[in-house]
Amino acid sequence: MEADLKLNELGNILRGKTIEDFIETLVSLWPGEIVFTTSFGFEDQVLTHKVFKNNIPVEVVTLDTGRLFPETYKVFSETIKRYNKKINMFFPDHDDVEKMVSDKGPFSFYDSKENRLECCRIRKVIPLDRVLKGKKCWISGIRAEQSENRGKMAELEYDEDRKLFKYYPLFLWSFEEVEKFIRENNVPYNKLHDKGYVSIGCEPCTRAIIKGQDFRAGRWWWENDGPKECGCHLKSKVES
Repeated sequence: MEADLKLNELGNILRGKTIEDFIETLVSLWPGEIVFTTSFGFEDQVLTHKVFKNNIPVEVVTLDTGRLFPETYKVFSETIKRYNKKINMFFPDHDDVEKMVSDKGPFSFYDSKENRLECCRIRKVIPLDRVLKGKKCWISGIRAEQSENRGKMAELEYDEDRKLFKYYPLFLWSFEEVEKFIRENNVPYNKLHDKGYVSIGCEPCTRAIIKGQDFRAGRWWWENDGPKECGCHLKSKVES
């Protein structure tokens, strides 16, 4: 299949290249069709630094779910000031949010997994699909050690649902390597990381973890079944 052949070709190109060089290669293949999505966590800030510091022409995008921590907005502001670069903000459809909250209340996601996935779909997955429409490659800060589900992914993948390639530059990095890069390069970061938050999403659905807990234990902690994902990175999206 054409996608498989291209994936193998890109995999061969990837070997031996730095993250910056490979992203530059992707840009040369698909100018204007590469997007990097950030939620301003440690991993995303590493990639933002690499893209912005090297003036790589990649569109940088974030999703505002309407339920983010104040600390997340603060690091957003600090980042655009530090690098003097633009980060495009995408919001969920207000009609969808209004209907969901009017029908089920502001904390419906605590009541059932179905409700939680509905909230994630409206606030994150649908806006993300708008971001990715017409793109050839999506860059993300996923790392293999973050969860069992993510460990089954690959550094470079093809998303059959969205018809695009996905590249995870930090896939084989450890959390310690990510943290070290942030400190050594004085990269702006979310101060919630200093309080035990290793994976930061929406405020009602995220809490700190204690040392030794699973990396995703602070996300949707009241759920005990299935992967701790919003649906953006599942093979068949939120229906999985």
